[in-house]
Amino acid sequence: MNIQKYLVFMKVVELGSFTKAAEALDYTQSGISRMIQDLETEWRVSLFERSRTGISLTSDGMKLLPQVKRICNEHEMLLAQIDDLHHMQTGMIRVGTFSSVASHWLPNMIRAFKKDFPKIEFEFLLGDYTEIESWILTGRVDFGFVRLPVKTELETIFLEKDRLLAVIPEDHPLASAEKFPLQDLQNSPFMLLEKGAKAEVAEIFEKHRIVPQINFTTWDDYAILSMVENGLGISILPELILRRIPHKIKAIELEVPAYRNIGIAMREQKSLSLACKRFLDYLSYRNEEG
Repeated sequence: MNIQKYLVFMKVVELGSFTKAAEALDYTQSGISRMIQDLETEWRVSLFERSRTGISLTSDGMKLLPQVKRICNEHEMLLAQIDDLHHMQTGMIRVGTFSSVASHWLPNMIRAFKKDFPKIEFEFLLGDYTEIESWILTGRVDFGFVRLPVKTELETIFLEKDRLLAVIPEDHPLASAEKFPLQDLQNSPFMLLEKGAKAEVAEIFEKHRIVPQINFTTWDDYAILSMVENGLGISILPELILRRIPHKIKAIELEVPAYRNIGIAMREQKSLSLACKRFLDYLSYRNEEG
């Protein structure tokens, strides 16, 4: 209510009349007088001198006028900002993502979104599954791309099954095989894509009781591709990572098909900003071939 009283104060100063201020703001004159009296009581000062010729600011009123004017201007700017947000003129979308989604999905999504809402800005944080979940929980990002199911209490949206493929050098003895036997994962040095929490590849090993010769562990998928290409070992990577790569490798489906489920996670979808909610509508643009 105070901001309304400040606006009334400013209008009375502008027009030099309680009556004119009441007409301009569609109030009764008694209502205007009462709000000015409330301010004088709250601040314990007299704001206006009243005479037969009209009203004028007191010395105290003159001193307070610049601050009240500043507050009213800031309030007007706030309302304009809120209006911009509702009309998608401004805003920031903060997204947690892992590298394959950042490389192959986000460019198309952002291109389509920016065409419709060019003034919305983006901030991307690149990390692993565990880091992304943590960023969502702490509010560092609005939402993030994750592997489902998540291990925390988050709202999620399933997006796509991503096949896990055996990645081997072009001159590997099984390079022409239609399916890669799981037991053969033990016969070559293995490059493990993993950081922090246990990844889907380690779960495959446990499920099928495979003990690989793990020579290298990293969260850099392109480092693994380079090492495989140079004959330093083999790996298992998600199909999404393997799109449009320049490396000379072979990607073969596993004997027992395996997948990772990719989704979006957030603390609470209904609490997302309007810009974030609109961006989620553009998920259909994630596939480069789509």
